[in-house]
Amino acid sequence: MSNMGNGYGSEWHLLRFLGRHRDYFEKRIMGAINGAQAVRWKDYPFDGDGRWHGMDFLDRNPRAQHEWGETWPKRGAKPRWDAVGWVLVNGKWEWLLVEARANIEELGEEQGSEAKSNGGSLQIKEFFDSAINNLGISASADANEWMSGYYRDANLIAMLDFMMQRGETARLVFVYFYGDAVNGKKCPQSEKEWQSPLADQSQYLGLSGHKWGNWVHRIFIPIAGG
Repeated sequence: MSNMGNGYGSEWHLLRFLGRHRDYFEKRIMGAINGAQAVRWKDYPFDGDGRWHGMDFLDRNPRAQHEWGETWPKRGAKPRWDAVGWVLVNGKWEWLLVEARANIEELGEEQGSEAKSNGGSLQIKEFFDSAINNLGISASADANEWMSGYYRDANLIAMLDFMMQRGETARLVFVYFYGDAVNGKKCPQSEKEWQSPLADQSQYLGLSGHKWGNWVHRIFIPIAGG
């Protein structure tokens, strides 16, 4: 999700659906997760009314927070989550991590790239190497590629792996809005128009059949609802 626009963009639409069309939005999420029964949301932090960064929301798992602090570079911005909550799946509450997109350019944005440019490249590469190894990523992708292309989503997949390895079961839900209009941006007008860019991304990152594939979900939502 990029900076919020006035009436457009992924942040605007996500907050609109969370605030004004929550029942519809939650049903779409539960429809994508087999066995999902309910959704609850964790309030955004009051600090600047911003989003959750890194593993800051794991307030009941200080060990995981500490290990994350040792994993991610101290300097530079941490990766951000567009929304955080919980989803009840077959009687068990799991973390719900949401990331939204409304145009093709957002797939390539380098959220948290400041950490790379502030001397943290080696540390992030080690983080990616560990995730790629554990995920069983295809040999066609490596940490150098994750560092240079689709870096934002590579971060989120690696962070999901970080959580799952520490017993924090989570669902990563990508929300792809369509029907938006932004000058200078390629905004899909249908679910079908998202498919080719997403296939390119998946191939580049080597994500086909990875270990946590069943915990990563995609939903496609028209900004007009329905």
